[in-house]
Amino acid sequence: MKRLSFILSALGLLVSSAHAQIATGVVRTKVAGIDVIAYQTGVKDVVYLRGSLPAGDSKDPADNPVVAGLVGGMLDRGTAKHTKAEITAMLEGVGATIGFSAGDFVAEFNARCLAKDVPLVVSLLAEQLREPAFSEEEFARLKKQLIGGLKRAQESTDFRATDEFSRAVYAAGHPNRQATPDEKIAAIQAAKLDDLKKFHATHYGPAYLTIVAAGDINIAALQTELGKSFAGWTGGTPPVATPKTAPVDTAKEATVFMADKTSVSITYGQPTGLHYGDADYFALRTATAILGSGFTGRLMGNVRDKEGLTYGIGSGLNHDTFTDGDWSITASFAPTLLDKGIASTKRQLNLWYQDGVTADELARRKDNLVGSFKVGLATTNGLATSLLLAIQRGKDVAWLDQYPSVIRTLTLAEVNAAIKKHLNPADMVLIKAGTVPGAVPAPAAK
Repeated sequence: MKRLSFILSALGLLVSSAHAQIATGVVRTKVAGIDVIAYQTGVKDVVYLRGSLPAGDSKDPADNPVVAGLVGGMLDRGTAKHTKAEITAMLEGVGATIGFSAGDFVAEFNARCLAKDVPLVVSLLAEQLREPAFSEEEFARLKKQLIGGLKRAQESTDFRATDEFSRAVYAAGHPNRQATPDEKIAAIQAAKLDDLKKFHATHYGPAYLTIVAAGDINIAALQTELGKSFAGWTGGTPPVATPKTAPVDTAKEATVFMADKTSVSITYGQPTGLHYGDADYFALRTATAILGSGFTGRLMGNVRDKEGLTYGIGSGLNHDTFTDGDWSITASFAPTLLDKGIASTKRQLNLWYQDGVTADELARRKDNLVGSFKVGLATTNGLATSLLLAIQRGKDVAWLDQYPSVIRTLTLAEVNAAIKKHLNPADMVLIKAGTVPGAVPAPAAK
């Protein structure tokens, strides 16, 4: 069994590098109302299954912002046919795994198994999606775990900075705006099993479910198993149409004071109004990577390496897979270096904003982005993940073949124009979380 677990955990299982065009190897069909995408790789024995349906927090009832997440958390806690322990034993007996989660927009699952165990995993996956037990005992346990996780998260300066940022830049009603941790805890405590059952009955079904399979699969046999396991299931609701981000009347700077912390986390940025794939999106993404992606970004090279003000800093485009998103710099500074660190960060931002990037920087970053993308496709799990993400982003499977040329054809003028078109340092919001010098704790709620 240890040998089997080692084999399955090796995410370096490589897909043949010979695939010049991924789309030509994809078989896409409708099975029992489900959008099924299958890709047979040269890897022997191992199969990965990924999937999602639009049943995330964007569909929560108005009076409770955590129901979708609770439903997702109950899917692997037993079904009408098997207990949680029985399902765990069946999966562990063959070295397979199935996991579920629910985020802002979708409920997702991921599974891995040996090729011979695909029928078992597909049948259990269908059972968990279709017939969760929703037991009182497991529900109480899940509530306790989630509340504990939220309380622990409130001790993280990184979490508090990014969480507060979501409310500073997104208006009420936008799915990227997060309820406060205290609001979520209260909602978890107030949630009833009937709320979860109603949500599941309304939003779960095959109509908008996508399943991706990659690896050593017999595609016809997979389709047969899916058809058998999901036969007769109906329902599902379409993705929520989300309006563009509305302006938020908020202070340009806010502090979340946390006592006795050794560092202060900052999030500094603004909404972009851009959805993945919009005009200028990849130009701005490439420019942003030059500013702050990894150790080769300007921010790390200057704020950390030259000035020694931080261990970690970077910039990125965020939360734009399903709706328009935001742009931000995140960093962490010792309290005594906070002012210097913020000043250095703003200095690099302003230079990048005013002068743009250079031709040499663009050429190097193009190579990096294309190379990283191809590396991500070089494992079976990475390929399955990328295929599902393409669909979630509103793209066809052919997008995986098109992406490198989209990046390589970007011009210097396009990249530098995108910076000034979609960003403005004067409009950015700065959130500081931690033991900020001179700040005091907010008064306790009465």
